[in-house]
Amino acid sequence: MGALTAGFALLSVKLNLSESLFEWTHAHEWLQLDELPQILLVLAGLLAWFALRRMLELKTELARRRLAEEQLALALAENRRLGRQAVDLQESERRTLAREMHDELGQYLVAIRLDATAIRDDLSSPPERTAKVAAAILSHADHVQAVVRDIIGRLRPAGLDELGLAAALENCIENWRRRLPGLDIRLLIQGDLEGIGEDLSLALYRLTQETMVNVSRHAAASRMQIALIDERDEDGRRKVHFSAEDDGRGATLTPRHGGFGLAGMRERVQSLGGTFLVDSQSGAGFRIQATVCCAPGRTAARSASDAD
Repeated sequence: MGALTAGFALLSVKLNLSESLFEWTHAHEWLQLDELPQILLVLAGLLAWFALRRMLELKTELARRRLAEEQLALALAENRRLGRQAVDLQESERRTLAREMHDELGQYLVAIRLDATAIRDDLSSPPERTAKVAAAILSHADHVQAVVRDIIGRLRPAGLDELGLAAALENCIENWRRRLPGLDIRLLIQGDLEGIGEDLSLALYRLTQETMVNVSRHAAASRMQIALIDERDEDGRRKVHFSAEDDGRGATLTPRHGGFGLAGMRERVQSLGGTFLVDSQSGAGFRIQATVCCAPGRTAARSASDAD
């Protein structure tokens, strides 16, 4: 009986609450409170979709940033490696020049000094002895002059400013033919290489020079061909193609292959906006190809400055 009474009491409370809620909502019917849950549900769904979309965008952006940071880190590491290589190359060249100046110039200058001192201190010596000592001084002076000329040529290509790139390359190849008599070296030049600019001319000369150094040290080749072709593409842009090929032992290339020489050549070409490719296999020779566009504005600017 008590349970039944409690049940009726709860039902009465529920009906009273429902009646009170109806009266309150009826007074505020213009607010459409009965539709509020649906509206809140739609808004919650939209907010959830927006949050999910924003989260996906943030994940994509973070992935892009990580990729960019990794690429920047690789580029920084490559720049540091190239910087170290440049410093090592510079120090190696300085050591070579210092050694040559000490071994070649130093000894011969000492010999010249001793011979000149002998002539000064022994005035009563017979003319034959004086002439012999003087001839020795002339011979030593000629050797010193040849060494100085060779060092200057390595620092700055001989004849490049006065005679042009083609003549300087011919002179460079002729010197290598004398150094390597067993190597058949052929130089092919097509087109007019005049007016391509000092930077490009010097780069092409250094490419030829470094190529010959690599062949003399590593290739064990019997034939070598270097070609420079000056042409214009379909858009009228002037391009210079450089290629070098030998029939030596070649090498199996790796991403870091080539040491300082090839890295320096690649950096020199890429600094001018060109492309640099190396192709080689063990026992199948070595091939280098480079293409650089000539900037007409730079040539015109240099010509104008020379005219002034």
